[in-house]
Amino acid sequence: MLDLNRLKALHAVHVYGSVGAAADALMVTPSAVSQQIAKLERETGARLMERNGRGVRLTDAAGLLAEHAERILALVETAEADFEALRGAVVGRLHLGAFPTAARGLMPAALSGLRERHPDLQVLLNEREPERVVREVARGELDLGVIQDWMNRPMAMPEGLSRATLLDDIADVVVPSGHPFAASKEVALAALSGEQWISSAPGTVCHDWLVFTLRNADLEPEISCMADEYPTQMALVAAGLGCAIIPRLGRDRVPEGASVVPLRPRQSRRIYAIWRTDAARRPAIRAAVEALTQASRAHENAWATV
Repeated sequence: MLDLNRLKALHAVHVYGSVGAAADALMVTPSAVSQQIAKLERETGARLMERNGRGVRLTDAAGLLAEHAERILALVETAEADFEALRGAVVGRLHLGAFPTAARGLMPAALSGLRERHPDLQVLLNEREPERVVREVARGELDLGVIQDWMNRPMAMPEGLSRATLLDDIADVVVPSGHPFAASKEVALAALSGEQWISSAPGTVCHDWLVFTLRNADLEPEISCMADEYPTQMALVAAGLGCAIIPRLGRDRVPEGASVVPLRPRQSRRIYAIWRTDAARRPAIRAAVEALTQASRAHENAWATV
């Protein structure tokens, strides 16, 4: 009988390409992954890993077994979901992933409500960038993810995933308080020609979106500072170092020296919960999506009174 944990270790090496990366994904040590695969070699009587320079590579036999492992693990997940649905109880463990501003802006309220209503459910939250959340949900490393994409730049979604819209998060421009548009009721994006911009790092969703959006408005982005945290970006704006476009979910207290002005046309991102379609019957997933929906509604209601 093949051991599921050993199959999971082999599958992780197959997916991530190395023992170290597989260990990170499974949240164990590299030696634990190697030991599981060594035991699997003894069980199957086949060599599964070979030395390849400083690393290792999987053999043809391992590749074949990893493909079967993917199907076996998917069947096990479906069986667990069906069994949980039959019991109707919100129990077990739920691994969540959320991008940083959702982890700060939605998760505290959602997880607090989830714990209050379902104390027998164990929840583990991981902060991840949206692309990584999608990959890890698709691969079964996360049960549920919260991701974002911008309305004018949607993110591709792999097959086998379901999603629910949580909210549309409006983004405004933040300018230094002495800026000519600081007291305006709104400002056209095209009117911000010649500005310096504060952005997250290249390769992130928000940096790539900012460059794409400015160029679509015939503005060539001149990035003066890069910082991934929105409070840091606003502090840099308050110091007079540039402008930033910051969504409302990611916005904390606006520092002295900075002013927030609505943009025309309105810029917004859509925030989703995603999960594997095969696991949709799990009561824990349904309960978590409900908790996230309630937290999102509370966020929208709070902004409606501002």
